[in-house]
Amino acid sequence: MYLYLTILSIVLYVLSMFYAFVYLLSPKEFYIKWTTRLLSAGFLTHTLTLAIRSYQAGHFPITNLHESLSFFAWALTLFILIVHRRYGISVLFSFATPIVVVFLALSLSTPTGLVPLAPVLKSIWLPVHVILAFLGDAIFALTFCVSIMYLIQEHHIKEKKMGKMMKLLPSLALLDQLNYRLLTIGFPLLTLGIITGSIWAEYAWGSYWSWDPKETWSLITWLVYAALLHQRLTVGWRGRKAAWVAIIGFGLILFTFLGVNLLLSGLHSYGRWS
Repeated sequence: MYLYLTILSIVLYVLSMFYAFVYLLSPKEFYIKWTTRLLSAGFLTHTLTLAIRSYQAGHFPITNLHESLSFFAWALTLFILIVHRRYGISVLFSFATPIVVVFLALSLSTPTGLVPLAPVLKSIWLPVHVILAFLGDAIFALTFCVSIMYLIQEHHIKEKKMGKMMKLLPSLALLDQLNYRLLTIGFPLLTLGIITGSIWAEYAWGSYWSWDPKETWSLITWLVYAALLHQRLTVGWRGRKAAWVAIIGFGLILFTFLGVNLLLSGLHSYGRWS
């Protein structure tokens, strides 16, 4: 049941992405309605898979690579729907839904079987830490999408290209405002994720900080977003510069999430957990 529902979720997400791409070619309300309906349906079935997995495993499903990739895709879908409802930026679907599809597809390419929970993971701080961190990461995935949209729109304006894409994309002011708003939400979540992770590390390994590769890269990522937020608040960084830093920040998130776990050995490696 779990696997079938996960496959159904990704099918619905792919169909939603398809309608989002069609909207770029033919911007009609009909396509956005179906994009939203299919994405919402996929989100509901995806939520059901998380509930089933939690019941089967006896804990919140975020303890291995398959579950982490799936939860990240779920969290990103949640925020896509929230932002669309709040700001009504239809073209955001075209940029963000492919990320959902890729991450959920990646989750299905990894082992999906249940394994006994390692003793080190049996702590309430684990789900708190991981949920906060992934919610922050999902927000930053949206800042990445918004930043890409900003750079595309800026390019069209500078080149004086009055094409279809320019008409679909929001104004630079709105995109910059949304980028900042997402940053002010994602940064506290990331900060709390690191703090609760340190508490969990003390419980699991007897040290709040051990300079494990994932801890180190998480700190580097935090410093980049902290610098971006500081510069926006004090110096007034906006527009192109802020967009590029947000893109770099999300690149660091991807490396911290996947690169460190798969390429570097450490306490946070998925292999050590299973």
